[in-house]
Amino acid sequence: MSNSIPLAPVDQVIRPQREDMNPSGLDQWWHRWQEKIFSSSQLRTRKMKKFSLLVDGFENEYSKLSDKEIVKRRLLVQQNLMRDGFSNASVAESFALIREVSERVLGMKHFSVQVMGAYAMLRGMIAEMETGEGKTLTATLTAATVALAGVPVHVISVNDYLTHRDADTMRPLFEALGLSVGCVNQDVKHEDRPAEYQKNVIYCTNKDVTFDYLRDRIALGQQDGALSLYAEHLYGKHSRMQELRLPGLHFAIIDEADSILIDEARTPLIISASTESAPQDILLFEQSTQLAAQLTINDDYKVEKRHHKVTLTEAGSQKLIELSDALGPEWASRLRREEMVTQSLIAEYLYIKDEHYLVRDGKIMIIDEYTGRVMPDRSWEYGLHQLIELKESCELTPPRETLARMSYQRFFSRYLYLSGMTGTAEEVRDELWSVYSIRCTRIPTRQVSKRTFMDSSIHLTRQQKIDAVTARVKVLHNEGRAILLGTASVASSEALSDAFTKTGLTHQVLNAKQDDDEAELVARAGEMGRITIATSMAGRGTDIKLQQAVKQCGGLYVLIVERNDAARIDRQLAGRCARQGDPGNVEYILSLEDNLVDGRRGGWRCKVAKIALMKKWFRSQFMAKWVMSWAQKRVEKLHYQMRRDLLKMDRQQGELLSFSGRQE
Repeated sequence: MSNSIPLAPVDQVIRPQREDMNPSGLDQWWHRWQEKIFSSSQLRTRKMKKFSLLVDGFENEYSKLSDKEIVKRRLLVQQNLMRDGFSNASVAESFALIREVSERVLGMKHFSVQVMGAYAMLRGMIAEMETGEGKTLTATLTAATVALAGVPVHVISVNDYLTHRDADTMRPLFEALGLSVGCVNQDVKHEDRPAEYQKNVIYCTNKDVTFDYLRDRIALGQQDGALSLYAEHLYGKHSRMQELRLPGLHFAIIDEADSILIDEARTPLIISASTESAPQDILLFEQSTQLAAQLTINDDYKVEKRHHKVTLTEAGSQKLIELSDALGPEWASRLRREEMVTQSLIAEYLYIKDEHYLVRDGKIMIIDEYTGRVMPDRSWEYGLHQLIELKESCELTPPRETLARMSYQRFFSRYLYLSGMTGTAEEVRDELWSVYSIRCTRIPTRQVSKRTFMDSSIHLTRQQKIDAVTARVKVLHNEGRAILLGTASVASSEALSDAFTKTGLTHQVLNAKQDDDEAELVARAGEMGRITIATSMAGRGTDIKLQQAVKQCGGLYVLIVERNDAARIDRQLAGRCARQGDPGNVEYILSLEDNLVDGRRGGWRCKVAKIALMKKWFRSQFMAKWVMSWAQKRVEKLHYQMRRDLLKMDRQQGELLSFSGRQE
């Protein structure tokens, strides 16, 4: 982002966005080496600290101004930003003004590390800030400065709860600066969204902003060029601009950037419409399920959990011909026959109740595997959703037809300016740079962390693990500690809850089935003797406030009883404790029957580790921990390959559609 070039007023730009980029292999190689050679974290830190001192230089002056004088100074700062762009002098004065207003309106003053994080984001980077450092307040410095310069800002969060919370909390600050605040989540009706997107600062979820963008693409059709829209705006009686939700993709601040830009990038964005469901369609799904039930695992088909796929053997293909011979002409095509039966097998083996979905009010509700939350009004494609409905004896919904699709990578790369913040970016910094051309920088902590990692233990079976966790929780509970137990799925959290109920341990559960009570459950998790079992819902964006008595007896105790597919998610969960100088402990209690190493994921290494634990060999725990770490890295590599393949396919499809004159 330039320090000296003034920014053009928004009303002079028609639906701005960055054009698609498809760098060659040589470009990507140079990007990676440029990041390694020319990016010095120490150099960046020195520059950010120097800038923070520049902001501090305005403190005495602003603290003496009256409220009326603050308003006059705000107008002057706004003029400087519009005239000079984001020069260090203009930005420092803006940050100092926002910090002063925040202290007066919210009673919260930005610390130096928050100033540094905001400065990094304004320069188009991802600020990696330790959990508990106040990223929500940090974003206000960047968002307000950009909005004062006349550029709309999207502050993008991972779920509705955080979006609504942050917008309501920070609204008084923005309004005191003369800025309007919008909020877009699933509770906002579609007809009300265009007005929300016209505000200066818009808090929205990643799913809402991406799908609203795709809906705009559908509304525009093939003619979505800036000149065409501008001509309609000037001469047309009715401009299509009036029908659009998003005025453009200007500046984005992504909260939990690694979760949105990396984890969720494995799944394409798809908008579909319901089609009429004929009785014949229902019959085909039922016949497909019946055919799948007559096949034998390993002989007729192979289930590959690691690659999340099912493959028919040659014997299985021949058997299907015989079984489907009397079912009618719909089953004559080999391609269709095998695709339908394979989907039925995938629904049976690879999609697990209370892990990938739950049944609520007779409907299949998809669970977001990264946040642990339910995704309402979402469905799987290619008949998979209907096959899972059959599996769970639910009423079949009509199949859906795809209208538009796009990957997260292509969408977020279209923002003119992209920035973000998270507590865990180090592990994926290379991918963030190669895909989005966005650098990561580490922000120092305000206080020295008092987080203590206890010795972890790995058990042979899942039941042995549950027994060990129950015994550990009893000891901690008697000490008065507040305890947070992290699991990877709804099923795991409920199994642990059943064990606690049998032993008389009073507790609360936070997962996709209790997502309506999330705020209350999180607020009480820091009370004396409180036991909270949670999925990764409690891992991002939540702040557990500790009672003073809990701090005195050691703080929050985080027990991670199941590793997630990515080490970053485990690190986020560990970050729930020892925040802002508080004490806290983290302990892993795992088993070699956990989903991460279950089945073929662990392979022969897991079998050797099990033998070592049974025989109580020397360093058997070390071997088991190595297997866990190896399996996690293996899954992370697989997910990276899936994201890479999806982006490659999306770019190829975009080029083909562009050549044919159509849009995605």
